[in-house]
Amino acid sequence: MSIFKILDQRRTVIFLGFLLASLMMSGTAFCTAAATSSQPADEPMFMFVHVAKDLKVDEVARTFRLVDVSQQTLFFSDRPDRLAGHLKMSQYLDEWTTKAGKDNFSANPPNATLSIYEPGKDENTVAVVEITNPRIDGSDLIYSYKLIDGILPENGGETTLFIDRIGIGGGVGVGYHGVGVGLRGPGRL
Repeated sequence: MSIFKILDQRRTVIFLGFLLASLMMSGTAFCTAAATSSQPADEPMFMFVHVAKDLKVDEVARTFRLVDVSQQTLFFSDRPDRLAGHLKMSQYLDEWTTKAGKDNFSANPPNATLSIYEPGKDENTVAVVEITNPRIDGSDLIYSYKLIDGILPENGGETTLFIDRIGIGGGVGVGYHGVGVGLRGPGRL
């Protein structure tokens, strides 16, 4: 079962518990809940993180390799829920398939930011890319990419890939808005 389906079920239970508590506390809560029940609640938007020991870029093939990538993909959401955790790589890769819903990562490729610490440089190198076609090769994760902003070095060093938002049940949210600048709050389709 997808992490998003599990979290969606959890949010439903929490919402129903909150609604019941509200009804018990105030007779007017029922009127308020009934008036707003047709409005969809803001769903959390999840961002993902891969951490790797090295980076190899193939400009001709338009791929980058996260060398010795952690087999746990971190995820987190922003306010109001602030959910966080990690997925096994196989679970993360399922989010690229139709099994994850019609708005999966393959149908609507996310943007991502690579933060690379190149050997001999004090500052990290940052590049923004659109990522597609993830695949495992041993302990490495390979993505096809389209460069949006920045420069990808041929070889890196310790690398972190920050992947844009996706909502529960699919649906990539707010995309790239400039390095270090973006919209706050839940993403929107």
